[in-house]
Amino acid sequence: MKKASPIKGLDELEVITLFVEDVAACKRFYLDVFGLEVIFEDAGSALLRLRNLMLNLITVGEAPTLIEPKAVAAPTAGGRALYTVRVDDADAAAAELQAHGVTLLNGPMDRPWGRRTAAFADPAGNLWEIAQALD
Repeated sequence: MKKASPIKGLDELEVITLFVEDVAACKRFYLDVFGLEVIFEDAGSALLRLRNLMLNLITVGEAPTLIEPKAVAAPTAGGRALYTVRVDDADAAAAELQAHGVTLLNGPMDRPWGRRTAAFADPAGNLWEIAQALD
């Protein structure tokens, strides 16, 4: 099978944008739980820095300007994406999350693909997972 030529420049993720109802609550969550720093903020958004990319929190009301003609899904519509953060010790990371008041959706549990994982959600319902590589 012939490999298609890739479009140059589509190999580095720079920003994840999350549509949220309450920017302030989500910003507090990411500052308190992830320890991120704020790069920019205004009344309808907050841009936070992870080590290797940025997390953009934007109000649901402003989101259509980015994705029109698509609609923004309601937080109760169910998960459509899961963002995974690599950790050295899933059990210790899960305990720290819980100490910050985060409710785990599942885990920690060993997965057949060689990871120990636990999932949780931010205040807007965006789904995250911690994952530890198993030997």
